[in-house]
Amino acid sequence: MLTLPADLRSEFKEPMGPVTTDTDELLDRVARTRADHDAPAAPLIAVGDVVTYHLREAGTDPDVALLDGKTEREEVAVEIRRALADAGDSRLAVENPPGELSRELLVALREAIETPEATVIEVTGEEDLAAVPAILAAPLGSSVVYGQPGEGMVHVAVTPDTRDRAHELLAGFDGDVDGALAVIGVDSADHAGMNGDGE
Repeated sequence: MLTLPADLRSEFKEPMGPVTTDTDELLDRVARTRADHDAPAAPLIAVGDVVTYHLREAGTDPDVALLDGKTEREEVAVEIRRALADAGDSRLAVENPPGELSRELLVALREAIETPEATVIEVTGEEDLAAVPAILAAPLGSSVVYGQPGEGMVHVAVTPDTRDRAHELLAGFDGDVDGALAVIGVDSADHAGMNGDGE
């Protein structure tokens, strides 16, 4: 549905939020984000196997986890794969080629955010770019966490500002941007990134 153009790749090397290697510190940020937006049930969305593993090791199951069995394009360690085998209450399987955002990934992402069950999206291909639509699709007060290669975990609080930034990034993709926004429930005319139900 969308393809990342070569000239936008450098934009994705800059973290969209604070970076930490301390999972407890990250979870404190998640709790503060929920409190700041009076959104105690706002979801925690983890993009990546290693990030999801560290959150679960700290005793927190993400509400949504996107897993592709890889880290920095290499297979994840067997211990991580085993530890994640029972993650989530339900699982969705999708295909998403590297450097792209497929319609089925976006549909699954919206479905996973809207369901109260902890959901794992198993991606054949790559989930690396999923943080951007996740920021747009999730309600205010949510947290999106993804890995920054060689540095740690990035925490993105879902706020009007981070939604604007995610909207800018998504708008630079090749393909049907308006259609992709519609799939995740975002009005393409609304640069604040508010979703269709007014959250």
